[in-house]
Amino acid sequence: MTQPTAAMLVIGDEILSGRTRDANAHLLAQRMTGLGIRLVEIRVIPDIRATIVASVRELSARVTYLFTSGGIGPTHDDITADAVAEAFGAPIGVRDDARAILEAYYKPGELNEARLRMARIPEGATLIDNPLSHAPGFVIGNCHVMAGVPSIFAVMLEGLAPRLVGGPPILSHSFRVMLPEGELAEPLGRVAAAHPDISIGCYPFFRLTAGATIILRGTDPGALARAADEMRAMLAARAPQIEETPPGAATEDAR
Repeated sequence: MTQPTAAMLVIGDEILSGRTRDANAHLLAQRMTGLGIRLVEIRVIPDIRATIVASVRELSARVTYLFTSGGIGPTHDDITADAVAEAFGAPIGVRDDARAILEAYYKPGELNEARLRMARIPEGATLIDNPLSHAPGFVIGNCHVMAGVPSIFAVMLEGLAPRLVGGPPILSHSFRVMLPEGELAEPLGRVAAAHPDISIGCYPFFRLTAGATIILRGTDPGALARAADEMRAMLAARAPQIEETPPGAATEDAR
């Protein structure tokens, strides 16, 4: 089975200025790994319509699933919905189903013109449920347009997950050793060359002295185990102590 792929567009001047720290990309990466979908690119772009349109067109043509976060609120700079509609050549306007959701949520008189902007949905799009603030996201083509607020992004993503068709789970096996990566580069390259179906990355860190975390990733448990066996033997010949995290262990990779 071909592994499905995904990309993400993080949209917002506030991210690029450093005023806001993005958390959604990290969450999406974790969720895609669990679903067996290979996240191949995360791109941060400004609130510029032409940039959003071009990025959506480029990435949606290259991946199975495209996700966006940010720019679907009620203010003038929330232009993501219009830009995505343009990218797919779809008309956009206030849709009755989206309007009904907002009318049910807001008290009489609270649904002003600004808030009504959040009911502007491209023609042909499917709504994404938002149980927190109720302003829906939407799916058009293979593009999933979601909020930038992390708590809302998270619940939208959970609601979307059953609709996504993944591949075999992406498994990881990691090793941590107190050796500088310069000493590991050559033998690490030999192990990687012998196991081309396994992704092998080396991530240096410094804890009083130099060390490295080596992470093996793949979808075939047998191939991953064989690569891990060879990696373990290579490291044991060079390092007095190895910390090992096999597939299925609850951990977060650290550099």
